[in-house]
Amino acid sequence: MFVAKLFINASKLIEKILTFFGMLGAWLAIPLIFVIIFDVISRRFFVIGSTKLQEMEFHLHTALFLLVLGFAYVKNSHVRIEIIRERFPTKLKAWFEVFGTLIFLLPFTGMVIYYGLDFVSRSYNMNEVSAALTGLSHRWIIKSFLPLGMFLLWLAGISVLFRNLAYIIAEEEKNETIMKNSLSISPELKSIDFPEAIKSKNKE
Repeated sequence: MFVAKLFINASKLIEKILTFFGMLGAWLAIPLIFVIIFDVISRRFFVIGSTKLQEMEFHLHTALFLLVLGFAYVKNSHVRIEIIRERFPTKLKAWFEVFGTLIFLLPFTGMVIYYGLDFVSRSYNMNEVSAALTGLSHRWIIKSFLPLGMFLLWLAGISVLFRNLAYIIAEEEKNETIMKNSLSISPELKSIDFPEAIKSKNKE
């Protein structure tokens, strides 16, 4: 049972890290909104176009998306085929999470991190700038968010893996305290309330 507790504590610690970066990414929405508004107004009323502003928009959007990617995963905010998965018992759901994380998520994010670091390194060494003459310089900065975002998603996969393994171990050893603790931090294992029409159809 020590292993299950260790998994839960490690999962909670990783989630705190992901929450910090997720909140950091969410705050980027504010400058993104102001840049878009200023760009639209300047183009519409003053006929002033700015390539730098346009590029800053997609730079901020990219950084925002990649920083919150891992946070969204641990909060179970990504799309799932719930109408099929919800029919399975909780333990089977946990096993699906474990296998899915080990077979798909961790190898994929690991590969993107590996090639992403080389992607950033080449951009930095060649002092890559925008293809537009009046665009932004230091293109390696925005490119570095790709391996960073994938690393955060990789960490999220580890967190989800740990909390599901903790549930499986606790159920095997019939430890209800650890099971409840694991369920409380595992939104992917909780049941979804379907509309009444779907429930009635399933009962028939």
